[in-house]
Amino acid sequence: MSPTLYSAFKGEIDGENLYIVDIPTMDHYAYCPHQHVLESSTPTLFIPLCDETTRNNKRKRTVEIPFWLGSFNTHSSLNTNSSRNSTKKHFRDHIQTYTQRYLAAEGVEEGSEDMNISESEEDGCADGMRLVQLLIACAEAVACRDKSHASILLSELKANALVFGSSFQRVASCFVQGLAERLTLIQPIGPVGVMQPMMNIMDAASEEKEEAFRLVYETCPHIQFGHFVANATVLEAFEGESFVHVVDLGMSLGLKHGHQWRGLIQSLANRAGQRVRCLRITGVGLCERLKTIGEELSVYANNLGINLEFQVVQKNLESLQPEDIKVREEEVLVVNSILQLHCVVKESRGALNSVLQMVHGLSPKVLVMVEQDSSHNGPFFLGRFMESLHYYSAIFDSLDVMLPKYDTKRAKMEQFYFAEEIKNIVSCEGPLRMERHERVDQWRRRMSRAGFQAAPIKMVAQAKQWLTKNKVCDGYTVVEEKGCLVLGWKSKPIVAVSCWKC
Repeated sequence: MSPTLYSAFKGEIDGENLYIVDIPTMDHYAYCPHQHVLESSTPTLFIPLCDETTRNNKRKRTVEIPFWLGSFNTHSSLNTNSSRNSTKKHFRDHIQTYTQRYLAAEGVEEGSEDMNISESEEDGCADGMRLVQLLIACAEAVACRDKSHASILLSELKANALVFGSSFQRVASCFVQGLAERLTLIQPIGPVGVMQPMMNIMDAASEEKEEAFRLVYETCPHIQFGHFVANATVLEAFEGESFVHVVDLGMSLGLKHGHQWRGLIQSLANRAGQRVRCLRITGVGLCERLKTIGEELSVYANNLGINLEFQVVQKNLESLQPEDIKVREEEVLVVNSILQLHCVVKESRGALNSVLQMVHGLSPKVLVMVEQDSSHNGPFFLGRFMESLHYYSAIFDSLDVMLPKYDTKRAKMEQFYFAEEIKNIVSCEGPLRMERHERVDQWRRRMSRAGFQAAPIKMVAQAKQWLTKNKVCDGYTVVEEKGCLVLGWKSKPIVAVSCWKC
């Protein structure tokens, strides 16, 4: 008799046939201090202590709690039935690998600073660890399709994961939404349904989501940093050229007014030496406002003395064909992708490879790519859950520093933009899961297979000056990693900019 399939989605997680198992509790690892850990360091969650007295222009203390402190001992601490009957004995090695990776540690270094933690800080730390425990336990129950236990944990989580609470409570509220949605999708194996053509989660965005995205662009440095580095790279490629062409994959998620290209147009107009005789921009995407953006950019360029030709290709990346992009012999071509290509990463390599080969066939001088630098496309749900919890905890920690607790703009960004990404990562599988972020090393392998070679970006000093000029809050850092520029929050990578040549 074949074992029970481990998924609500045609028995697949990322295209692999897996099986339900009982996940080992943390007790198994807590008393094995010499157990090897896959990573060189234990990931930590940002759980800021929300003492209001620290908010008045004082630097807040952030306690970084190793995942293993929020232990997996859910069968005892959360009154779970320890003798669940099942045939869930397969796939244990995979689960142990991820349990070790995210929840094990060889020891704790207690610094002298920790000796001075106040009682209120200890309470905040304990509450944060309890919330971590609940989240992990709920993710475990959902992964095992234990609806009754998951529902109990979700009820407790909803009471503790407050939308206007500490930064970790706020990010936890988004993960609770994702877990709840994933739980509702658990059904007998069968058709998942037909998905409408999309390029990214903003294609079907409501007014609230569009406003939230605008606020993210204006408040967080992530996308603006990508635009700055990408434009600098494009300008370098256009040096001394009279006819230039930019193909923008996704047209920056449909941001109104074409912010990135206004900056490029202004730089081209102010550049000394030979002036650009013709700038062509081809916007690829399904956003209905691309034509309007092009018209606004044309007026802006003409006012600065730049002749701009704008073309719209209303297709998603997977259906894009070489003949859709009109390339002229006398022009220099560059391709620009801002937070787009991860949406084409599927269970198989075919979709992304097809897009990259199509781009390679256009023979661009450079391909500039900005992507979230995190591993949210792993083959197993629990691994993705822990990676994304670590990543978005850092983002919400940065928002906690930049904006007050009850700022409505902050709540909109968290609940209508970042929550949408989190829910897509946590609740969706198959073609419905579009937020498939990957790390720089994985992109390097993918690009190499498609025939691209890395073109190192050497502008760390300029990027740091940009942070200062734009008054980006303390905590954001820029580092060069193997030729890529990575913007991070307190050493946690957030977005990476890379450049590629054919």
